[in-house]
Amino acid sequence: MADDQHEEVSKKVSVEEEIRRGITVMRRVVQGRSRGIILDVYWNNQGQLIEPNGHTLTSFIGALVRNEIPITCDDWRNKELNESKEKIWSEIKRCFNIEEERRGFCIKLVGKLLRGFQTFLSSKFLKDADGNFVDAELPKKYESLISAEEWEAFKSKRQDPVFQRISATNRERASSPAYPYRKGRVGYGRLEQSMLQKEESSETSLPAHVLWKEARVGKSGVPQEEVLHVYQKCEELSQSLSPDDTKGILSRALDVPEYSGRVRGKGFGVTPTSLSIKKGKAPSNRELHARLEAMQAELDALRREREASASTVYRDASDKDSINCTFQSNIPEGISHCQLYLSSPYYQMVGKGKVHNVSGVLLHTRELPAGCLKVSVDIAVEPNAALPYPSDDSDATTVHEAVGSFVAWPTNLICVGYETPTKSKSKDNAIPRHTESTVSRKELQENEVSNASAQQKKEVSNASARVKSSGAKKTVARKKPTTKYRSCLRTFLEMTDIPTGGVWTVHMEVGIFGFDYDQMIGNEDFMQVFSHEEIGVTVVNTYIRFLYDKLMRPNGLDVSFGFLAPATVNLGLILSRPDTVTEYVLRILMDNKDAEKLFFIPFNTGGHWLLLVINPIREIVYYLDSLGNDWTTYPDMKVLIDTVLQAFRAQRDIQTSRRGANSITWIKVACPQQRNQIDCGYFMLRFMRDTLALGRLKIPTDYFDEFKCAFYTKDQVDEIKEEWCQFMIKLCN
Repeated sequence: MADDQHEEVSKKVSVEEEIRRGITVMRRVVQGRSRGIILDVYWNNQGQLIEPNGHTLTSFIGALVRNEIPITCDDWRNKELNESKEKIWSEIKRCFNIEEERRGFCIKLVGKLLRGFQTFLSSKFLKDADGNFVDAELPKKYESLISAEEWEAFKSKRQDPVFQRISATNRERASSPAYPYRKGRVGYGRLEQSMLQKEESSETSLPAHVLWKEARVGKSGVPQEEVLHVYQKCEELSQSLSPDDTKGILSRALDVPEYSGRVRGKGFGVTPTSLSIKKGKAPSNRELHARLEAMQAELDALRREREASASTVYRDASDKDSINCTFQSNIPEGISHCQLYLSSPYYQMVGKGKVHNVSGVLLHTRELPAGCLKVSVDIAVEPNAALPYPSDDSDATTVHEAVGSFVAWPTNLICVGYETPTKSKSKDNAIPRHTESTVSRKELQENEVSNASAQQKKEVSNASARVKSSGAKKTVARKKPTTKYRSCLRTFLEMTDIPTGGVWTVHMEVGIFGFDYDQMIGNEDFMQVFSHEEIGVTVVNTYIRFLYDKLMRPNGLDVSFGFLAPATVNLGLILSRPDTVTEYVLRILMDNKDAEKLFFIPFNTGGHWLLLVINPIREIVYYLDSLGNDWTTYPDMKVLIDTVLQAFRAQRDIQTSRRGANSITWIKVACPQQRNQIDCGYFMLRFMRDTLALGRLKIPTDYFDEFKCAFYTKDQVDEIKEEWCQFMIKLCN
């Protein structure tokens, strides 16, 4: 028996002799510190340690663990270890340039490396080939780190029946993994970094299932069939699940239970908190029942309140002297902005748009129902409200689905005007209106030119004076926009039939949106600009015509930039007629498939304007939102754009790898942010103007240096209005 035991010890000694590396003490780091060299460390956007110096810091922490933490430690939360933890953290800060907020990560790494060291000692020196315990002596290699008493205590703990039972369970669970990790000591963080660098990608992170698959590719470079099966399932789920899904795509594809706080496929250091995944306790049936009863009581109270006030509100609405916009039995001829109401279950405004009271007008080649007018819906105030007459052609049944399209609306539920019905403002606050109807168009233009010339001379003179007085100043402050073009245009409109329901037409040639048509513009469109209201698609389209005429075509930029019609590509049509939108966008892209080109998509979500800029050749989508949202806010939009780009790639017969098949890059641009609820349209127009002014095919993630700012000022917004009004004046000549 003694001979057998001696034989086992001899085997262990031979194992020790095979480990020829000495103990890692990281002398290079310590010596560098003595010479004043402090190493920088870097982190990815999920809080994981990466290169350069990521591996160095990990090894340095491992050396500190072996020196400072006893191997008998079996409770990492023991307060007696606080002094050792603080000493380790202090040593880390002496050698590495690291922020205080990274302390938690490093201390967790200390605990992980301690457990790894304990497992190494147990596996190498206290077990034979069959996993049976061996009573080995303290390895000479570690005599400087581990005392004899500490070693005996460590062996005793490893022989404890409770520990043996837990160890056996863990060993059995890890003995034959279905999808083994094949990247050795390279963690997920550094693996992700190397993949992004290899692909020269502008992305900052990769989906968990992409990392998971790559981590299971061995030296052969070919993943197992089972791994590919899971990966393909993840790809299918990614098209239907929200990125914020708490369980995660990979967990659903593997169909395995998850541990609390774990993020599968991301590795050490990533938690639900670092990914902003909110996870809460599911409410009980009793709590749900109580919530439903409370919500029902609130709804009943609100319904009674609205029913009680409805008659008063709409009785006041008939008094034209006390209200700004009223329900009218006779809608003015032409195109007018309006509010759209429903009378059931109670009177409420459900949307905003334009009423087209034009003789002989048809709705999708059909006559309008009796007592109805043709209405274009611009904004959904109550998105889920049912349409009074659902559209057969567009399959739209709610106000949200009808945004950007025409529907029939009962005349008695149309309120002409674009303000919420309220008591009229005092006369002192009323917007002044010009009545010089005797001024001729020629006189108006002459006054405009002379005023502009005088104003320009005055501004040049003032600018010169400022430069002389400042001495050291080399630049002149931005010229403050005036309101001269708005004033001129408003004066001229008073002499036309626009205020009484007339319309102008602005021709949109085929080079702008891929088809030619006449854009009608009415009084309410002008009033949006004059009164600083939310702008609709008409103002957006006509400003695009200005950009096309003044910036693109004269400078030859029409070969590098293009537009897609916002009336065709918007959230309402994506939800109701996705095939129509897909066909239109794909046709425009295929017409321009031979050269790299950026396409602007002024995108309306039903109450908000944002800008998408697509580079179809490089499969990049720039997302500019003045509210700071990202594309996950509108998943249907992203799915359609991705689908179009994949179809564009297929029709161009471009071959890509399986990884590249889903490599469409979405970039959120840190663009100027609006500070009210009105300016989104003006900001979106300004984004296009800035891009065209520079003529670049790449938009930086932190926006253009030449136009970088936290928000556009009132003067910068007014500049858009002045350009639009000046262009309208020239078109009417």
